[in-house]
Amino acid sequence: MVSMPAQSPSQPQYATHDVTNQAPPLAPYDASDDPALLEGLRREGAGWAEDGIRLLGARAGSAEAQEWGELANRHEPVLRTHDRYGHRIDEVDFHPSWHHLMRTAVAEGLAGAPWADERPGAHVARTAGGLVWGHTEAGHGCPTSMTYAAVPALRAQPDLAKVYEPLLTSREYDPELRVPTEKPGLLAGMGMTEKQGGSDVRTNTTVATPSGEPGVYTLRGHKWFTSAPMCDVFLVLAQAPGGLSCFLVPRLLPDGSRNTFRIQRLKDKLGNRSNASSEPEFDRTVAWLVGPEGRGVKTIIEMVNCTRLDCVMSTATLMRKTLVEAGHHARHRSAFGARLIDQPLMRNVLADLALESEAATTLALRLAGAADRAVRGDAGERAFRRIATAVGKYWVTKRGPAFTAEALECLGGNGYVEDSGMPRHYREAPLLSIWEGSGNVNALDVLRALGREQDTAEALFAELALARGADARLDAAVAALKSQLAETDLMGARRLVERMALALQASLLVRHAPQPVADAFCASRLGGDWGHAFGTLSSGTGLDAILERALPGLN
Repeated sequence: MVSMPAQSPSQPQYATHDVTNQAPPLAPYDASDDPALLEGLRREGAGWAEDGIRLLGARAGSAEAQEWGELANRHEPVLRTHDRYGHRIDEVDFHPSWHHLMRTAVAEGLAGAPWADERPGAHVARTAGGLVWGHTEAGHGCPTSMTYAAVPALRAQPDLAKVYEPLLTSREYDPELRVPTEKPGLLAGMGMTEKQGGSDVRTNTTVATPSGEPGVYTLRGHKWFTSAPMCDVFLVLAQAPGGLSCFLVPRLLPDGSRNTFRIQRLKDKLGNRSNASSEPEFDRTVAWLVGPEGRGVKTIIEMVNCTRLDCVMSTATLMRKTLVEAGHHARHRSAFGARLIDQPLMRNVLADLALESEAATTLALRLAGAADRAVRGDAGERAFRRIATAVGKYWVTKRGPAFTAEALECLGGNGYVEDSGMPRHYREAPLLSIWEGSGNVNALDVLRALGREQDTAEALFAELALARGADARLDAAVAALKSQLAETDLMGARRLVERMALALQASLLVRHAPQPVADAFCASRLGGDWGHAFGTLSSGTGLDAILERALPGLN
């Protein structure tokens, strides 16, 4: 028999499973506790919504809502093409958490509600709501975004808008499949792209055949990406006799019968897993014409502006969410004898991320303000919105993947495991650069706007001029931008748009952010005092002031 050594009474005893030096759960926290967001909300005309935004921020950061987001992604949607008897039903089942998220989002006006709200700033309030409620998870933002964007497109057909707009702007969420006009509220999806064309929608091969009844057609074709197939109605592009046209397709017809909307499969996506994206097949599918035949692209232009704004908003939300997670971890984790937040390099990284996050949030709210004023008849804001939304969509969404990767790295190995939530955010980030036109599409769209709509360039430089004289580096960047504008060809589109975006973000921060934030942004992004990765701000940068604004209480 082997004898066991006696343990010294003075020797401390530790259980092998004791947990030390780990950050506690972040939730509950206030997702609206962001000066850049609240200041932008007031500045862009929606200060009246601040109390509601603060309440929504507390709810978004609650343990319950955070769990909804986790569960909605763990239990992904499931397609049921047939019932037990063999009848075609084409339905998608979601975890209850998805419905909790959707119900809150719709009730808080994050879908079509702003179009029925006459208060100035209603669209800004919606964007601010998205910036905080998006801290839960991103997938359910897809159907709310498409519902929001469908309303102005549908207005191209007043008789249809009269019937469906009050339902699309409702704050009631009803996931049941029923005749649209018998429901208290509707959601809208979209079916634009096809496998042979992608963003080149003019190559669509889905055919629309007039039925003989005015405005009614039947569709035949196959869509490559149609998100949120559980929606009630869809805007679809198809080739009519007069050219590419826009149509409204309901899942249930007025008599209660099922319209032909065969979901062939759900996409197995990199991220956005909680949301169903599908390939539907149309076969004698009943559809109503929206706008004139042959004017499908023109009909959906306003829709594109709306969804591009939401891409900027959602990326800014991901940035803020992952920055908060990284700051929380750094505050509670120690390494090499000190808290991470007290390590100079970590402070540099977090401050650099904070600059990027504030610039994205400030631009998102400025774009929302332009959208709000444009739909109320402001021609100057309409021109600014036209170019600045495309510029912002290109640049902010391009920054998203690098940002979320750096924020994840702040957590080290803890951030690389699914339980942290950071991998989900990282996988989500690339979608926002791809959706509604990838980088090249947006860059070329900026050139198109500059070439065809002279007032867009004038509006952009008028905005930049509001900060003239406040920072020499910004003045130099704007002067260089004017020179480059006259020389840019297709090959240089990305460089031009990047410089537009940086100048625009810098001008907003110079005018509205505290001096340490604006100075650090101009020095790094415009002045070249920066490396090629986050965390390379110069040693003279006011890191303490930047961090205290973005993540108060870290010091």
